[in-house]
Amino acid sequence: MPSPLQFPDSIPLAQCPTPLQALRYRQKQSPNIRLWCKRDDLTGSVLSGNKVRKLEFILADALRQGADTLITCGGLQSNHCRATALVAAQYGLRCRLILRGEQNSASSDGNLLLSELAGAEIEIYSPLEYHANLPQLFLRAEQVVKARGSQPYSIPTGASNDVGLWGYVACARELALDFERHNIHSPLVVCAAGSGGTLAGLSAGLNHFSPGAQVLGVAVCDSAEYFAKRVKADIQAAQARFVDSGLSLPHPPMIVDDYIGPGYAIGYPEVFSVIRDLARSDGLVLDPVYTGKAFYGMLEELAQGRHQQREIVFIHTGGVFGLFPYKNEL
Repeated sequence: MPSPLQFPDSIPLAQCPTPLQALRYRQKQSPNIRLWCKRDDLTGSVLSGNKVRKLEFILADALRQGADTLITCGGLQSNHCRATALVAAQYGLRCRLILRGEQNSASSDGNLLLSELAGAEIEIYSPLEYHANLPQLFLRAEQVVKARGSQPYSIPTGASNDVGLWGYVACARELALDFERHNIHSPLVVCAAGSGGTLAGLSAGLNHFSPGAQVLGVAVCDSAEYFAKRVKADIQAAQARFVDSGLSLPHPPMIVDDYIGPGYAIGYPEVFSVIRDLARSDGLVLDPVYTGKAFYGMLEELAQGRHQQREIVFIHTGGVFGLFPYKNEL
């Protein structure tokens, strides 16, 4: 057994351990491959997905600092923003969301509807203004919160930083037990790469708990080069902040950026087809922003013979509520 890691403080939010499910999808076409799904879409009901694992560590840090208001950012259909709004409500905190999107497309649906229902204060900016001024938008939101006598705690996109990544270091520890239980050796572990925190945590955690596993990140935005730098930077920041944790810098994960399609949060026919097929074969529901693209990218990588592992483990990071605004495409 590897030496124990020293984890930062956390607050239980996720329903863990999540199941590791064997999939029937395309089993007849690929009898030499065992395809598994780590069901992190089942970390909760409305409080579901990968962001909940990250928020366990983020929330503990916020409360330790005396915060009473959580501020974060994302797209109109951000899973992370929805999860943050619900966590805030659960712990009696206020929440302020800085959202990116067009005002005329902001009708309440999916994650946005749930964020509003949880009582989050919402600011919506055009993509141009959002990307050009995000640090200033955070500063402005913090000033608004402080002006009413409250204490803000700002969370970056996707809760992906040196604190949030510990959620997927913990998931890697859980996966190691799954591998032992199901007799899985040297698997390829695949996840969507959207803000980089899940990929960073998995890479560092599996390096420690299951060094025979390899990690593949399928980018849904930004380049493979960007994510490689981001993963390294986040892990190094965690090492510097938690100097006695025992966290080590792993070999870089494999990252592909060939399946983004027309752009972030824009689906395309092959992705929608995979979503429909998997729902019918296994009752597993993906979304076109993250998991649908990652699953499709994984299938393409396997079809092209780029990976030789027999055991393939897909991390289902949630996102079902973000599926509803795409009902016409489906």
